[in-house]
Amino acid sequence: MLEGRKVVVVMPAYNAEKTLKKTYDEIPKDIVDEIILVDDFSTDKTAEVAKELRLEIYVHKENRGYGANQKTCYKKALEKGADIVIMLHPDYQYPPKLITAIAGLIVSDMFDIVLGSRILGGMARKGGMPLYKYVSNRLLTFMENLLLGQKISEYHTGYRAFSRKALLGLPILENSNDFIFDNEILAQAVYFGYRIGEITAPSRYTRESSSIGFKRSVIYGVGVIATAIKFILQKLKLARFDIFDKNGRKLA
Repeated sequence: MLEGRKVVVVMPAYNAEKTLKKTYDEIPKDIVDEIILVDDFSTDKTAEVAKELRLEIYVHKENRGYGANQKTCYKKALEKGADIVIMLHPDYQYPPKLITAIAGLIVSDMFDIVLGSRILGGMARKGGMPLYKYVSNRLLTFMENLLLGQKISEYHTGYRAFSRKALLGLPILENSNDFIFDNEILAQAVYFGYRIGEITAPSRYTRESSSIGFKRSVIYGVGVIATAIKFILQKLKLARFDIFDKNGRKLA
């Protein structure tokens, strides 16, 4: 626990056999109460490695998508009584050692959501982020900040922490089961007035790092802009969308 708050780390996994143990070894066990891994029907030995590490494991019977994986992660963490839920990719791209600092920002009660930003401190390119990903990241973030009225350094990081309040209050079951889920949940947080903080998170890009190809990146980019347009239309009361419905489907 951290100042009496239960901390649960969730890892949405897909073919993370080679990097899972390295990621697990660096998780600060002194504050983390439980570690949950959800395997989205991997084709490698991710589940077997997780069992060897004695993680709590849930395996999808079919590949449902990254967003669906996160939904299961958060549902299971809340069922375990988590006060703080930290999503950490098991591909060793993000530094697990920052969990204490990230959780601390939630414990401060100044933020409901904390993002581990690869952009703050100029760490992205130093960590090996491909140039085209860096450029698209910056362009999309600029457009989102403009449309959502924010000053967030990066919307596309996979390193995130949520308070229990935020996960229960956001209608995340209305979100996509694909990669755009990451963007939708932040747009929802802005729309419903949740407080978002950031911390510098140096990243590592290796052959084992999870990533989407160029085609799916383009689809994701289109989805990001579409989400921001929905946000504007809903704010102006020109249209209504389920992802911004306060009565939309929630985890509880």
